[in-house]
Amino acid sequence: MIKIGMKINDRYEVLEKIGTGGMSDVYKAKDHKLNRFVAMKVLKQEFSENANFVSKFVVEAQAAAGLMHPNIVNVYDVGEENGINYIVMELVEGITLKKYIEKKARLSYKEAVSIAIQVSMGIEAAHNNHIIHRDIKPQNIIISKDGKVKVTDFGIAKAATSNTITSNVMGSVHYTSPEQARGGYSDEKSDIYSLGITLFEMLTGRVPFNGETTVAIAIKHIQEEMPSPAEFVPEIPSSVESIVLKCCQKSPDRRYQNMQELIADLKQSLMNPDEDFVIRNEPDMEGGTRMISEGDVAQIKRHTAYPEYVEQDTMRLRSETEPYDEDPQTEEGDEYDYNPKMERMTTILAVLGGIAICGIAIFLAVKVFGNMGENNLPSHEDYIITTDGPDETKEPESQAPVTMPYVIGKTVEDARNALTDAGLKSRVDYEESDTVDAGVVMGADAEEGQELQPGSVVTLVASAGPSGIPVPSVLELSYEMAEKKLTDLGFSVIRMENYSDTVEAGYVVSQLPEANSTAAEGAVITLTVSLGKEAALVQVPNLIGFSETEGRTALTEQGLTVGNVAYEYSVYEEGDIFYQSYSAGTYVDPGTMVDIRISKGPEPTSTPQPVTYRCNLSILSPAEEDQAYVANTPVQIKLVANDGKVLLETTATTFPQTVNYYNLSVPGGTVTLTYTVEVETTPAPEEEGGGETPVKTTETRTITRNVTFVEE
Repeated sequence: MIKIGMKINDRYEVLEKIGTGGMSDVYKAKDHKLNRFVAMKVLKQEFSENANFVSKFVVEAQAAAGLMHPNIVNVYDVGEENGINYIVMELVEGITLKKYIEKKARLSYKEAVSIAIQVSMGIEAAHNNHIIHRDIKPQNIIISKDGKVKVTDFGIAKAATSNTITSNVMGSVHYTSPEQARGGYSDEKSDIYSLGITLFEMLTGRVPFNGETTVAIAIKHIQEEMPSPAEFVPEIPSSVESIVLKCCQKSPDRRYQNMQELIADLKQSLMNPDEDFVIRNEPDMEGGTRMISEGDVAQIKRHTAYPEYVEQDTMRLRSETEPYDEDPQTEEGDEYDYNPKMERMTTILAVLGGIAICGIAIFLAVKVFGNMGENNLPSHEDYIITTDGPDETKEPESQAPVTMPYVIGKTVEDARNALTDAGLKSRVDYEESDTVDAGVVMGADAEEGQELQPGSVVTLVASAGPSGIPVPSVLELSYEMAEKKLTDLGFSVIRMENYSDTVEAGYVVSQLPEANSTAAEGAVITLTVSLGKEAALVQVPNLIGFSETEGRTALTEQGLTVGNVAYEYSVYEEGDIFYQSYSAGTYVDPGTMVDIRISKGPEPTSTPQPVTYRCNLSILSPAEEDQAYVANTPVQIKLVANDGKVLLETTATTFPQTVNYYNLSVPGGTVTLTYTVEVETTPAPEEEGGGETPVKTTETRTITRNVTFVEE
């Protein structure tokens, strides 16, 4: 059993519990051998007695321990002592991506893409080591305080001995791929799907599929069309939209085939966000939406019969204000009878058969219509068929048209929802009407049943009532002034943001409906607010292992500035850079200052280590010394180290009060308790009324206790 203060393997001192999950608890510990703080993941006692669980725990550790990458939470050690199975990991200061999204509601596309690039680099390193994460989600991504992005908790990852992994493990269902939901095999492309869902959430602040049960959500991943993030945030660039949709294709063969392809497109989207460079893989029979079978439903229910272990939101990473969320995986259930090699062979034979049939059909068509004249025949090149993948020289096929829904007579909100469901975008103009209620659609620039391209903008004409309210111009006003001006007139306001070369940040660039039009009371006015001029981002180079001169040159060439430079002992060679404040590959604004640390070589062994102390104290009630103290009476508590440093100054009413302090420079201190008690006094006989009725008075008392600290 783990106890605070115990030392494991005569090396790791357990300091405090910082998280708990389904299979394990996480503690902050100090590695006395390397003199650093670490995180220890300890298998819970009920699982330690199960050889199967212990085996999975060890496999997880061994797989993750082989990964060393700046975008992965590193695993340092794995071991067992007296029945305690543990993994020692890097302790990171920061916040999970899930919490970061919740704080900001949604991220700008540049920030979302920059984070996705770093996550992709970490996943790429794992894939290169034949490790599939299989539980990529915002809860398993940490943004450190210095801006680094790290993937953590390879909880259901296993070292792959082949190109694919057969498993029915189901991770967090909101981010699971269709093949995982069906219980099929999962490979690198399953991680790509989950990363696409994560990018969708960063851009929109929501997940694409939701439901009341895990089964309902899993079925949506298999059966329903993936919504476009631009439906919820129209200003998302087309290239970013295409990247998300390609990552989240139902068929793995239609997704990015590896992380290198995805990283290349993500970087391109930062430089050319509105270009159409995302290559769409050729569709296949598995790529489209299909009705789910009863067998699929039964299979999914078997997987979801194993409850998901949701870790409590108690994980703190060296910061009491920034929570660390660890959301572990579900456990494995029954084996799924599936042969990926057989399916791959079947698919190849089917494709070859289809190609042969197409060739015969083309040959017959040429023969039949050959007498119609050479000018009517397609050129020979039109019949070239290749099995090497999509032809990058040809324009991608246009998407299938969608049908304009019925909107006349509906409220503006219902009409816009119908258009969104159909894959269309919308804008609203208002006109006064004596016959149609305010806020009801009277017309549209597309007729019901008309076929339109997905993403087309449909303009709705809605009634402003018999006397609509004129919409004033709020262009180039600050958003606060514009919002007040419109809400005072009875309108609702939605804020959008975009870059502008001419309008100062925080001021309105455009408005819909436009100025001098009329709109119904309560109508929504969309304001686009300037983010200021858009600066071209630059990529931070890798500086680790290079000399200071080389690092300074690399930063200057990229248009970046050298920030604080520190010289510290490290395992790197003397003069080499061993730390940079922005990870390599991160995109930042030009001129950003990058802090670096230069190695002074290994620390001399002759240099004595400074002695430090820790204070683990339970402060007891004043009643221990003073029986006159009444429970729940406020007590002022002051803990002062012998060097005069005030460690604690607070007021408490309940006891004991537990405090923990580390890295103290003195071996002791004092605790002072100040409180009040009521005492009865009898007046002296010579005083008027004296000697008769006792008088209650309040008295302030102080207790001082000496405290001894423990050497670390």
